[in-house]
Amino acid sequence: MFIDDIKNRRSVRTFDGKGVSNEVIDDLKEYAGSIVNPYNIPVEFVFLDKDEHGLSSPVLSGETMYISAKVKKVEHADVAYGYSFEELLMYAAGKGLGTVWIGGTMPRDKFEKASDLKEDEIMPCMSPIGYAAAKMGVKEVLMRKGVKADSRHDFSELFFADSFDTPLTEEKANELGIKTALETVRLAPSAVNKQPWRVVVTQNAAHFYEKKDKGYDNGTYDLQKVDIGIALYNFENQCREDGKQVTFEIADPGISMPEKTEYIASYVW
Repeated sequence: MFIDDIKNRRSVRTFDGKGVSNEVIDDLKEYAGSIVNPYNIPVEFVFLDKDEHGLSSPVLSGETMYISAKVKKVEHADVAYGYSFEELLMYAAGKGLGTVWIGGTMPRDKFEKASDLKEDEIMPCMSPIGYAAAKMGVKEVLMRKGVKADSRHDFSELFFADSFDTPLTEEKANELGIKTALETVRLAPSAVNKQPWRVVVTQNAAHFYEKKDKGYDNGTYDLQKVDIGIALYNFENQCREDGKQVTFEIADPGISMPEKTEYIASYVW
């Protein structure tokens, strides 16, 4: 079940060094080619051999290959990017592979060159791909501790009923058939574990917002919008698995928002 994959997944930064077979990579490439997002913005995945391109990251060890992704600089590109990349990484997790979202701790120029990034494209993130080592490295343990990787905000801090003034109860979410879907949002990975998603739920819709923190929007793309894309994919996929029919819409409901908050998109049922 998808919720179990979400609960079991963790960011892997220490790999076993053995790499991934060509068969597994070919399967990932084939799946990557089938991915679409609600914005219908094509996201191109690039598989990069570490040694061939002389790539590395100071927070990783034992990795032999990476996945990067490129998208044209268009409106909603960063959200679409997060949605599509999350689909591929969750597919990989289902195959027993380890991954981690990397948005800053890499030599970006080298990865962009290896990915053949064009002037009109962005490449916000990459992920190593491989099998987790039997034991985490010291760097990984310290990093997870630093960002409190295993903790998440409470349900009542992220999800609201009709307005940002009223926390959504888990009972109400259950009545509406979206409690598990919201839990996949709550447990999603995000840059420095900031968890920037906020969702206002009405009787027939879930409206997604970005709670902005400083330092994630470089003027070309916003890593926290990539995070919202991750949340959108998780929510939609869990709804689909639960048999709940939802439709993606960009239609700001006009709900009064706190400061530094931006409406992103909605799922309507």
